[in-house]
Order: sequence, then C-alpha cells, then structure tokens
Amino acid sequence: MKPNKLFFAAALLGLSAAAAAAEIEGRWQTIDDETKKPKAVVEIRCSDNVCNGTIVALSEGVQNVCPACADKRPLIGLRVLSGLQKHDGKYEGGRIFDPKKNKTYKSTATVSADGKSLNVRGYIGVSALGRTQTWKRVQ
Repeated sequence: MKPNKLFFAAALLGLSAAAAAAEIEGRWQTIDDETKKPKAVVEIRCSDNVCNGTIVALSEGVQNVCPACADKRPLIGLRVLSGLQKHDGKYEGGRIFDPKKNKTYKSTATVSADGKSLNVRGYIGVSALGRTQTWKRVQ
C-alpha cells in the first residue's frame, strides 16, 4: 500500500473509532450535582434514533426506593431518560425524570469527544433555566 493510501486508511479507522466512542448508548455512572457523589448507573439504549435510559444499579448506600414518589417504587428499573434524538452530534428533545423531586424536565445530552463523559441537561422552558450533570461511562 502506498504511504498516502496507508495514511488515508489509518485516518478513516481513527475517525470511525472516535465516532463509535462518542455514541450515547451504554452504561453511565450518574454523579449527584449537589453532593458530587455517585448515585446510580443508567443504561441508555437507542432504537430508531430515539434514546431512553433506565437505572440498572445503585451506588453503595443508595436505597432502592424513589424518594419523592408517592408510590415509593424501586429506583432500579425506573426510566429516567426518554425520547432523546440525535441531531448534529447532540441529543435533544428528550425528558429527564428527577426521583429526588418527582419531576420531569426537558432534556439534552452531549457525549464528550473521547466518549468517556456525558453532559446531561435538564431544564424548564429554555435550556438556560436548568442544570447540567456530568455522567461517566462505565464498562
């Protein structure tokens, strides 16, 4: 293979790996934006360009009960992200459920370039009126 073709092939492989790493699907460790401590692991799956996330595990010391839900349903199995759709590298148009407040907010999410963190923003009305959590990818 000629040097130019070899460089081109290597560049394509690098871009493909980076694109794959930047996907939202997988398991993410949530970090409480107030305490800065790990809370839960959310598994995000996408189908037909719509992504949803469900709690699949809890950090040590976190009780498996929705703290603000009247029915005190379990956190494990609870869908906390729904309806995110990928547009120009950003996931938009979704909803995020906050079990601490029993409220649902509009949501966006952006995967970091290295694919290791996910910035999830919940807001009311406009994105400027909200808060962002950074979640870490888990294996």
